[in-house]
Order: sequence, then structure tokens, then C-alpha cells
Amino acid sequence: MADVIFARFEKLFPKKQITPERLLKLTDQQIRDIDTSWAKVKYLKDLARQVNAKTVKLEQLDQLADEAVIKTLTKIKGVGPWTAEMFLIFTLKRENIFSFGDLGLNKAVGKLYGKKKTAAVVKPWTPYQSFGAMALWHSLDKV
Repeated sequence: MADVIFARFEKLFPKKQITPERLLKLTDQQIRDIDTSWAKVKYLKDLARQVNAKTVKLEQLDQLADEAVIKTLTKIKGVGPWTAEMFLIFTLKRENIFSFGDLGLNKAVGKLYGKKKTAAVVKPWTPYQSFGAMALWHSLDKV
């Protein structure tokens, strides 16, 4: 479902080039019409304003350690640890991220390893926990 909403979101922008300036020119209703909640509309607009004002510097996040990225991103209203971890895995391509709060990952660990604690299962995967996470998500797709 998230892929569908994001595809609709991209269509709101010429040539799918998403920028804070272009986002701020959209009406709240235009964003809401792609099945985005009113809260997310507010969060997106707030993030765009912060990027424009340079209070959030997305282009510098790749230079920070994982925990610093999480700390920086979770200061933004509407961004929690899970979102920050997904940003680390899929945008910054960090290889040693495992989202312990991800229900799908916990479900997959439970199916594959029984009732062992997730942290104990994934600890030996360091420094490649992100790859383990992707394999676990993939295992859920196969079911």
C-alpha cells in the first residue's frame, strides 16, 4: 500500500522531482487526496519548511553515525525510530541496521527461530544486520 501512495505522491510533481518548494506549493487537499492522512500532510509540510529553512539538513545525514541520524530525524514531528531506521537502510544504504520495532521482522524471526529473543538472533549478523532484515521481509512475502 505504501508503494501505491508513494507512486501517487510522485505524480503530484513534474517529472517526479520532489522538492520542498514544490511540496509547499501543493494544497493540503492535493496531498490528502492521494490517501495521506491529515497528520501526514502536516508532517510533510513541516519537514519541507524545515529543509527550506536549513534547520534540517538532509544532505548532511549521510556523514553522521547511525545513532546520530536517528536522533536527528526523530526530532522532526512525525518521524519515529522506525522511519529513521528505514531511512538508514533504504536511503543511506547502511548495512548494519535492524529495526527491532518492526512487527514484520519480529514475526519473521519468530517463525524462523521460535520464541528466541530477536536481539539474540540478530546480534551475530553484525555488521550486516540490514541484509538480514531484508531477507526476513522477503521471507514474509513468500508466505
